[in-house]
Amino acid sequence: MDEILKIEHLNKKYEDLTVLEDISLEVKKGEVVVIVGPSGCGKSTFLRCINGLETIQDGKVLLDGEVVNPSSGNIKKYREKIGMVFQSYDLFPHKTIIENLMLAPIKVQKRKKDEVKKEAEELLDKVGLSSKKDNYPRQLSGGQKQRVAIVRALIMHPEVLLFDEVTAALDPEMVREVLDVIMELARQDRTMLIVTHEMAFAKAVADRIIFMDGGVIVEDSTPEKFFENPSTDRAKRFLSTFEY
Repeated sequence: MDEILKIEHLNKKYEDLTVLEDISLEVKKGEVVVIVGPSGCGKSTFLRCINGLETIQDGKVLLDGEVVNPSSGNIKKYREKIGMVFQSYDLFPHKTIIENLMLAPIKVQKRKKDEVKKEAEELLDKVGLSSKKDNYPRQLSGGQKQRVAIVRALIMHPEVLLFDEVTAALDPEMVREVLDVIMELARQDRTMLIVTHEMAFAKAVADRIIFMDGGVIVEDSTPEKFFENPSTDRAKRFLSTFEY
């Protein structure tokens, strides 16, 4: 597999607070990397740095060998290539589901309306929501809105997908329907970085597990090794709080 994403010695601070310290990571095309760790350890900030939503003090984020720089004029181009799905769905309440999905491809990528509409309908069908295309976000459940948010990222044809705790705000019965969509994307060899607290899901979907604590990468290993025989006491303590 070819390397698609590379993070070199990334450091992120908020004034005097160091959030990420000397993070280096390489991600190959088609690889699913799951990032786990205690709340507040820097996982979500790390994803936002990769997508250029946060500035960094030191280090580099490279996509296809080119530096992702939030202050550069081409950051919009990189954000099209690095799709991100957040905890909050951020759908426009006054637009229908199909209108939400069509907005960015037409406005940002200047694609033809008919082509975008056809793809949006096909993607909605794949996530089981074709009957909801003319509904408004308020008429959908949390799980349905999150599936729409995933489709909204997919329709931009990103090279890398970032998922930031996408089930954290959902009721337990809605979690499965969203995780099933992500599992299907993994089977399609999509390149993904996923932050999650769902350990059974992490074990099932990941090619690699990154365990973070205190703004650093503590372990980088296979799911089998991490869940069955973690190499650090910190990871062992973390895993002892979960059932998976």
